[in-house]
This record gives sequence, C-alpha cells and structure tokens, in this order.
Amino acid sequence: MATLTWSTSGSSRHLSGRCCSTLLFDVNDFDETLRAPWEWDVKRLAASAAVAARQNGLDDVEAARVARAGVRSYREKMGLFAEMSPLDVFYTQVDAEQVLAASKTAKPAGGRKAINKIKHNTSERALSKLTVTAGGEPRLVDEPPILVHPEDLPDQEQLIRHFYDHYQATVRVDVKNLLENFHIVDVAVKVVGVGSVGTRCYIALLIDPDGTPLFLQIKQAVESVLEPHWKPEGVRQQGQRVVDGQLIMQAASDVFLGWATGDRGFEFYVRQFRDMKGSIDIPSLSPPQLVEYLEVCGWTLARAHAQAGRTREIAGYLGNGEQFDEAVTDFSLAYAHQNELDHQALADAVASGRITAEQGV
Repeated sequence: MATLTWSTSGSSRHLSGRCCSTLLFDVNDFDETLRAPWEWDVKRLAASAAVAARQNGLDDVEAARVARAGVRSYREKMGLFAEMSPLDVFYTQVDAEQVLAASKTAKPAGGRKAINKIKHNTSERALSKLTVTAGGEPRLVDEPPILVHPEDLPDQEQLIRHFYDHYQATVRVDVKNLLENFHIVDVAVKVVGVGSVGTRCYIALLIDPDGTPLFLQIKQAVESVLEPHWKPEGVRQQGQRVVDGQLIMQAASDVFLGWATGDRGFEFYVRQFRDMKGSIDIPSLSPPQLVEYLEVCGWTLARAHAQAGRTREIAGYLGNGEQFDEAVTDFSLAYAHQNELDHQALADAVASGRITAEQGV
C-alpha cells in the first residue's frame, strides 16, 4: 500500500510528443510506499479532504460532505472492482478527459485549457526554459537556490556514468535499449519539496544524436515513515521500494522508472522530469467541485488498492452500509481540527520569538 497525493499523469507518448496521448488521473508521489493496512490510505485521503475544505473556508458540515464523498466513492468503487476479474482491474484506467466530459461542475473551456497545458509540459518545452547552449550542447541554467551545479561536478563524471549504468540495468529491456541512444550532458542539484527536505535530488539532462532531450530526476529514497509503525519488511533497496510501489498501484507508470545506489551508499530512484504531469489547484475549487474531485480521488484509490490485491476482502469489510464512511469522516474532522490547533501553536511560537522562521522561497 502507499500514502498518496493526487495528480494527472501522461501515458502512451513518445519522447518527441508527436503521437497521440492519454492523460490519466492517477495516484502519484510514492516516497512513503510500503505494504501496510489499506485503511491508512483511506484515512489519509479523508483527512486531506477535510483539511483542504477547511483551508478553502468551508465549515465542518461542508468539510464532512467533502470527506464523506471521497470515502463513499472508495467503498462503492471497491465493491465494483470486487466483481471484476484481476485482469479487468489491471486494464482499468481513469481517463482524465472522460472525467472532465462527465463532470457536472467543471467548465469545459477551463478544463480543456488545463489539459492542453499538461500535454505541453514535456522535455522539449523544459529544454528552452531550463537550458542555454554552451560548447555546442545545452547546459542547465543555475537558478539559486532551486537549481545549482555542485562545485565538485567536474570530478564526478566517472561516478555519474557508473551510476547511470547501474540505473539502466533496472529498467525494461526495451527502455534500456532506448537509453543507449542518449548520453548525459549535464547534472544539477535541485531543491526538493517540504516532505523531502534534507534528501538529495538531481536533474540530469540527456541528449540523443538528433538533439532530442530527456530530463531525468534522480531522487534519494530513505526509509518509509510507515516502517516504524508496521511490520519490518527487510527492504533491500529503498529506491526499488518506491519504484515497485508505483508500478503496482498506477494504471500506467513512467517507463523510465528505475533505481540505483550512489558511490556513497545513498539509494535513489529515477523518473522522467516534466513528462505531461499536472496537478489540481485545490484552493480554486468551489464546494461542489471539491466534492466531485474527491469522488474521483476515491475511485482512483480504490482502483490502485484493487490492483494491489485483496479486493474482495476489502470490499467485504466495507459492506454496503455507510458505517465506514461515517467513522472515517469523523476521524477526518478531528484530524482537521488538530491540524488547525497545531498550526496556531506554531504561529504563536513564531510571534513570541520562541521559534525563528523565515519567509519561504
């Protein structure tokens, strides 16, 4: 199982972006992936929904409606998946454009604009925004403190290529064959999100003989935060743990997913950077749109759990009644209230000078 955030992700496209593509609404962000109780994911989904609703200015009644929508959708979809064969579940996808077409709240023009923006979020576009040409080849542009070149990079060329060879050994044979057409032209350090502060992350720029770019993100993987709270699994390589979780739970995963261990023993996973990915602007959603969004999230999480196995066991536990929905909704509201108390305590500590805080970048 995994703890999850939500985004749309692209699949079925070539590097050139010239073929047709399918945008899927799917689970994303697998840094904490671990086989653990399935209800942890559902509770996190509901708690996130309640927190988002409160941050959007909604009261407890509306926040409960939003959270309940996600949990109910999860339960109902899991019941449907339990009646399907594992093969049918495996091939099930949540098509983003079909979701948009069926929406009762989304504005078609706005939705189409968002989808078009995601489809143009490719390596080719990133090449013009993130690089300059030097010595006949593109180089990543430093954007301190977000993107910088390490001072010892010139001395690390052999280690980088050694790491790249190990990474290639973990991808599918057809992808390995494709990667042999590319060579690394530049590597830079990239600042990661709040949840990964303190870990290492790099962006590698690769080019093929025709000048087609490929950006890879190389991100350090550490022990899952779930590990101390569940049965130790004896994970052999943390990057592989992340990649395996993504491959199991996504309807269509990045073909460049792989992993490798660096020269200092740090474990990493690798994925494509800027490959038709986008996210939903939660603060801009109206209450009905937020409800509809959580229904799609519940559906997507149910599909991911169904693909991971134990579908009928979960569906049997959930049943046809609303007891599970109500229990998890109550939990989500309590969590949202505690979240607000914790934030206020932090703000008070900053105001009193007990904690020093600086404005974020």
